[in-house]
Amino acid sequence: MKRTTALLIFAIMLLAAAVPASAQFRYAAVAGATLNDLKFKQDLFDVKKTAGFQVGVQGELMFPGIGFGIDFALLYNQASAKTDLGSREVWSSDGFGNPVTMVHMLQIPLHLRFKWTRMNGLEDYIAPFVYGGPDFGLAVGHNSIKGNEGEPNPYKYSGGDLGLTCGGGVELWKNWQVSVQYTWGMTYLLKTRKLDNFSAKNRQWAFRVAYFF
Repeated sequence: MKRTTALLIFAIMLLAAAVPASAQFRYAAVAGATLNDLKFKQDLFDVKKTAGFQVGVQGELMFPGIGFGIDFALLYNQASAKTDLGSREVWSSDGFGNPVTMVHMLQIPLHLRFKWTRMNGLEDYIAPFVYGGPDFGLAVGHNSIKGNEGEPNPYKYSGGDLGLTCGGGVELWKNWQVSVQYTWGMTYLLKTRKLDNFSAKNRQWAFRVAYFF
């Protein structure tokens, strides 16, 4: 996953260097609130959504006159959910209850976007946009889940994950963007130490605000 992330950053740099000089690039500070879930392969216990946040920087590269472009970002993102391990004896016997499971992620999205820019001057004040594409996640840490003394964390974590995101929003006065998006995890983020191949993928709503300089 680290090699994939490095290759992605290199590809973005090459793309930025190769685009026509007429393309318009700008960057923004972005922050948002998230509602996160973990989708396990089987419904062995209850999983409840948890709130979190994401924050970072975003770049936008738009091609004038056609409304198409790309966006990419570097974000800190929380992937978490409350898992009721204690409802099953296989984990309650080890002293685990219903902990919040949290993975700290470095998120690198790469999206194709379309912005309505031909609205007879109205786009200077409000311009709708939609976007979608892959999100590459690199896991940089996770919280500690405690059970009986000597029991290890009930989960094993992958090095990161790959998600697919779609979203939309509005641009206000050319500087502010407000958007909502949903991300489907395509690869597993974590799996239990007990029960072979019992793994979970990330699911996340994000409500974001960006200010472009």
